[in-house]
Amino acid sequence: MRNRRNAVIQLAILAALGAAVVVTSLLPRLPARREAYAPAEVSVILREADTSLWSNTRLGMEQAAGELGAELRVLTPAGSNDGAGQLDTLRREAAGQTSVLIIAPADCAGLERALAQGEAGCPIVSLESPLEGAALTVAPDNAALGAALAQAALEEAGSGFVMLLSASPDSAGVAARMEGARQALEAAGVRTRVGETDLSGAGLDSLLKQPDLAAVMAFEPALTEQAAALKSSLGLDIPLYGVGVTALGAAWLERGVISAAAAWSDFAVGYLAVEGALALARGERVEMEQPPFFIVRGEDIYEPEYQKLLFPVTG
Repeated sequence: MRNRRNAVIQLAILAALGAAVVVTSLLPRLPARREAYAPAEVSVILREADTSLWSNTRLGMEQAAGELGAELRVLTPAGSNDGAGQLDTLRREAAGQTSVLIIAPADCAGLERALAQGEAGCPIVSLESPLEGAALTVAPDNAALGAALAQAALEEAGSGFVMLLSASPDSAGVAARMEGARQALEAAGVRTRVGETDLSGAGLDSLLKQPDLAAVMAFEPALTEQAAALKSSLGLDIPLYGVGVTALGAAWLERGVISAAAAWSDFAVGYLAVEGALALARGERVEMEQPPFFIVRGEDIYEPEYQKLLFPVTG
């Protein structure tokens, strides 16, 4: 059953991408011949202090900047999910020479209020979460992603309830993933419970030790890694499902600590974000399809199509 499902998923990926080559497949709108433009300053504001979570996204951004003519400035917060600090950074960058801001919102509502008041002063590209007032969003269909991950969990979870871990309630994208999973699980008659924590994993051990726990789901890479590390250290035999495949996440998948993860090409997202930002800086109208996502298990991770998507080699 699982092998058949994986084969179907792989075929769907290849159909969606046209081929298992990251840049050319996921960037179908790029022209074959690019014109030279005056360099534009593009500031990138992340929401997590751990930059390793964004390494492939940054690779894509840097390649796009080099090819398309952007002066890229990546800003890392002192603490994760610091909405107030992120807003201060946005104001500071907007007051400078930046042409476009790319931001992974920590507090969507707070940013939307600032954008409504005209505080950005330049076009905004939002990563991960739709953001009212942003000129462009580059993110997968988060609700569908959560639902697909829930379907993977339904194949393995036993009796009991599924714990939905929540660490970023102000991130609309992460919240949509969790809601998509909750609806899919409850439609199948499975009980769910939300476990509140943060990206450092505070209180996570007590959440994973609850009786009658059938499975655990995390909806962002940082929390997926935290849950996997704790599950391994405690020797727990509870299926864990997560989002994103970092280098560390790939190791947990290979060892079976993570049963399955929903992922997309971070490299392509980074490239598309900078490409869109430069088009906005030139005053162009930008339309972009949502990047496709897929469900990957440990036995699949070193298949060539997954290797090219998850661990791109630039050059």
